[in-house]
Amino acid sequence: MKITAPSGRVAGKRVLVIGGGSVGPGWGNGKAAAVLYAREGADVVVVDRSADAAQATVELIHEEGGRATAHIGDMTDPQAAQDAVAATVNSLGGLDILHFNIGISTRGGIVDTALEDWRKVFAVNLDAAFHVTQAALPVLEQDGGGAIVYITTLAAHLNGPYAYVGYETSKAALSRLSRSVAAEYAARGVRSNTVVPGMIDTPHVHAHVATSGDGAAVAQARAAQVPMKRQGTGWDIAEAALFLASDAAGFITGVDLRVDGGMSILMGNAAI
Repeated sequence: MKITAPSGRVAGKRVLVIGGGSVGPGWGNGKAAAVLYAREGADVVVVDRSADAAQATVELIHEEGGRATAHIGDMTDPQAAQDAVAATVNSLGGLDILHFNIGISTRGGIVDTALEDWRKVFAVNLDAAFHVTQAALPVLEQDGGGAIVYITTLAAHLNGPYAYVGYETSKAALSRLSRSVAAEYAARGVRSNTVVPGMIDTPHVHAHVATSGDGAAVAQARAAQVPMKRQGTGWDIAEAALFLASDAAGFITGVDLRVDGGMSILMGNAAI
């Protein structure tokens, strides 16, 4: 994908990226978003539960001359979420954009999904977003408003070829959370939207979804399901998120922006 030349679309903004590391080599959604925010002039706090992953993203930003710091924490802990927002305020003087990217999945339908797995998925995909949003909203409102962008999935809206009931349901709830925040805080200057990825080629997919030995064959099969006949990348998701977070989207709130190569329109299957 050709990346748009930096033009200061979020110049001077203070951004907190939750899940800004990566589980492996390459460009995941959160890592690409953190780097793109910095390229476009923002000061970025990169949060991840892995110190190495967070620091790797920060170092990439520094190598490009950008401004970023790392913060380590598990956002399923309400206090850790409060600490991440406090660290951002202490470091940057406030907060303008909250970007929530973390998510996990376990395969299984309603009967064969263990309660332990269900709760674990909800803790990461939904509870963590609740904790961070609760912590961030008073700061965003105090600073005159801002934007929240949650990364969800097409599986929150459409069924795919196999069952991920915990993942699908938790991400659908995350979309609903975003709209609830949008409605409650629109008059207070805070916008809330989601980016809805389809088939995206990321390190997370290789580590947890496309786990067969023949990665090229898996990638080809996934791309074949997309009308554009290619998978998206972390940069596609990052560009969509940056648009929604920027002033260019200043009259947009409560939307789910699908970034799926046309898959949802023409095929009706979710990218899982």
